[in-house]
Amino acid sequence: MSTVDAVQAALAAEHAAVYGYGVVGGRIDDDRAHEAAAAHAAHRARRDALTRTARDLGAEPVVAAAAYTLPFAVPDSAAAVRLAAELEERVAGVCSDLVRAADGPLRLEAAAALREAAVRAVRWRGSGVAFPGLAERAAGRSG
Repeated sequence: MSTVDAVQAALAAEHAAVYGYGVVGGRIDDDRAHEAAAAHAAHRARRDALTRTARDLGAEPVVAAAAYTLPFAVPDSAAAVRLAAELEERVAGVCSDLVRAADGPLRLEAAAALREAAVRAVRWRGSGVAFPGLAERAAGRSG
């Protein structure tokens, strides 16, 4: 995967996360609303940074979709927590791809984004994986 392709994939994932956290924020219990708002703000900031990065690399940044299909229904706070964890795991996956594709400061930024998404996923889910961003993807790859 080229660096530009990895940046665009990460940007697309951030667009989806921003949308998803809009749903999370509307369903989450008050005791976790601050956590959801902070994650939403973090994803907006990362989205904006990736938009600038795509332009700096000479690419036209991918745009957000008007809406996204959620992986499951989110009728209540428990489902909102599961959605938040899923969003973070998806972002961690594309960030791991960006870490592999990039070098220099962009690679460091991608590693920081991977770490942040992995930490948020653990907070939402209550457990983590040894290698965030890779565990779910390893099953679909051979060698």
